[in-house]
Amino acid sequence: MAETTGREQAEVAEGAPKLHPGRPADPVAGTEPTLVKPGADTLSAMSPGASEAVAAESGTQPSGSQQSAQQDPPSEGGEVELGPSTRPQQAGQRQKKLRLLLRQCDRVLLLDFNLLAMPDWPDNYTVAAARRRRDIWLFCVVLAGLVFLSGLTGLVPAWLAGSGFGAFVIILLSGVPFIRRLYSSLPSYWELVLLRQRLVRDARRHIAHLEGHAGLLWQCAQMVEFNPALRALRFRRLIDLSEKRWLPRHLTRREHIRLYLIYMLESEKAYNRLQKAFFEGNQQAIDEGWETVAAEPEPRP
Repeated sequence: MAETTGREQAEVAEGAPKLHPGRPADPVAGTEPTLVKPGADTLSAMSPGASEAVAAESGTQPSGSQQSAQQDPPSEGGEVELGPSTRPQQAGQRQKKLRLLLRQCDRVLLLDFNLLAMPDWPDNYTVAAARRRRDIWLFCVVLAGLVFLSGLTGLVPAWLAGSGFGAFVIILLSGVPFIRRLYSSLPSYWELVLLRQRLVRDARRHIAHLEGHAGLLWQCAQMVEFNPALRALRFRRLIDLSEKRWLPRHLTRREHIRLYLIYMLESEKAYNRLQKAFFEGNQQAIDEGWETVAAEPEPRP
């Protein structure tokens, strides 16, 4: 008892709060009392699990907004998930679009690269050299003919006129194709021109076969999703002519045909990617059990 009384006297001397029966303890100097209001604020200040426990003990339930916030957290990025009936419908529409593109652009597989690339096309140097040989031959023929005609008028001696006539005949015969091949294997200028015309004509005939009645090139332009190179500005004129069914008649130069070949090669890349996307979508539909989406395309008549 003496020890307890001495301890109480020491606490009173130090200014410690003194407890009295029937009233709360006195606040400590230098601190502010914390007031906590009972009710919804107390529940909101607590964690979700503690608020549910306190609500259960007090007989109250959290509001509907709090329940929805606890049960359905917001999705990240604001994305909305598609329903079970929407996904097969969208997949079916996409597969239908891809199937239609496959049928419209399948003629791109008939492309003959060698026919449009024209590897036998004579270059400008060969044509220029042949033109120079032709000019020299014409000059010699004209010169020998003038010497012969000058001998008939008496301006030159008869022996010189006879020599000019012989040279005229020999030079003229040397220009005949089957005689010229006896001493030279180089093609003539006229043969090179005919070769160019034949190559352009064969290429235009093949392009007309590829284009058909619908216009293959402008239909391939719809595969830009699988190859952005089809959107290049240099192909715009070709696409417009193909849409109007005027493309083969306007391809009169080798540069035009090579540009068409480049577009067809890009279209072939896009077609291969289109096939891959179609088969992957078909396999996914089979895995998901969407029978209507995974149906095989109808055979062509």
